Amino acid sequence: MFTPLGPSLRELAVQALSSVEHGYDLLAPKFDQTPFRTPDRVLDAVAEALAPLGPFGTGLDLCCGTGAGVGPLRQLCADRVVAVDFSAGMLAAGRDAAATADPAEGPPVDWVRADALRLPFASRFDLVVSFGAFGHFLPEERPALFAQAFAALRPGGCFAFPIGAPPRVGSPLYWALWGFDAAMYARNALRRPPFVMYYRTFPLAEVRGDLERAGFTVQTLPLLGRLDDGSPRARLVLARRPLTPPL
Repeated sequence: MFTPLGPSLRELAVQALSSVEHGYDLLAPKFDQTPFRTPDRVLDAVAEALAPLGPFGTGLDLCCGTGAGVGPLRQLCADRVVAVDFSAGMLAAGRDAAATADPAEGPPVDWVRADALRLPFASRFDLVVSFGAFGHFLPEERPALFAQAFAALRPGGCFAFPIGAPPRVGSPLYWALWGFDAAMYARNALRRPPFVMYYRTFPLAEVRGDLERAGFTVQTLPLLGRLDDGSPRARLVLARRPLTPPL
């Protein structure tokens, strides 16, 4: 799962025993060498699905980490891209990587340190994306997170993110994710500050309800092909801020 350039088990243990922010500051230089980075095939599939919905002027990579979502946004947005995260280390790694990108391949990128639950933006973006970050928010924090995304969008703007199909009950992946979450609950019961990272706290039905209560209209698109039972391997959630507020 990890390349020789990735973090050691000791480094991962130190991260897991830190706060979320400090843990990611520590992991940032090697984060892109871990399986935690969103795979390019997912990024490419999302960009391909979003392209017909444009054109977009400005885009936001919410909880950007090292900026995996910046590349797709620079393909999709004509004017400006903003990447926001609360980890200074992850932002620095993303900024350094982006410095080698071809300026002709898309608009300029601003890297902003901010809390996703207190974004310093209002009605600024046409497109907000997020990849692999929602496990860092407890279910009770989702309404505030989605309210921030809603406020950051212009009327008619879109908040888009992929959600993978849940693993089959009893499969090795099902037990691996269950075990990981159980270990994190135990860790957080015994140690402070907590390290919030769970894999089974973002089910589509509950997420859709929270988005709609935040004011979005929601639809999904199939992503990454089909499973043996014909269901999508993943879905792209498209949450739009309406052009006019509800009466």
